[in-house]
Amino acid sequence: MPYRNKTYVAFDADNDMQYYRTMQMWDANSNVSFGFHDAHDLNNLLPTSNEETIKKKLRERLKNSKLFVLLIGEHTKNLHKFVRWEQEQALKLDIPIIAVNLNNKRSRDLDRCPAIIREELAIHVSFHQKIIKYAIDHWGDSHQKYRKEEKTGPYHYTKETYEMLGL
Repeated sequence: MPYRNKTYVAFDADNDMQYYRTMQMWDANSNVSFGFHDAHDLNNLLPTSNEETIKKKLRERLKNSKLFVLLIGEHTKNLHKFVRWEQEQALKLDIPIIAVNLNNKRSRDLDRCPAIIREELAIHVSFHQKIIKYAIDHWGDSHQKYRKEEKTGPYHYTKETYEMLGL
């Protein structure tokens, strides 16, 4: 089994790229301790690659990932070709899922959350650097604990957790 140390980020590349780029900027900023090890740095794909090749490379990235971050925008739930497939793979590989609401909702957003993860074990957070970092630092252990206890379903951090982080 490969050593998993990356964070895989899935998102609507047509509409939500700026949020992914923001996460990359947080990580690149030496004044911010973000700890984001981007799985998309691996196996660069060519824009002309076919679907089979793309999915093969994405599967390699997922196998090297310890966390799966899904940026949930207005159209994410309707994306099936790659984004839904990425979610299916994360579930199959039992990678802890951090669902990030781009509308800043702090819990599961039933209107935007893709059906495939709606009732799955995942933490739902708003798009803020501090809470995403907190989830990256803590959700993996919580996920493992909840799996052992056979718990399922969506989770979210309390108002107190957000306040502790200054949000």
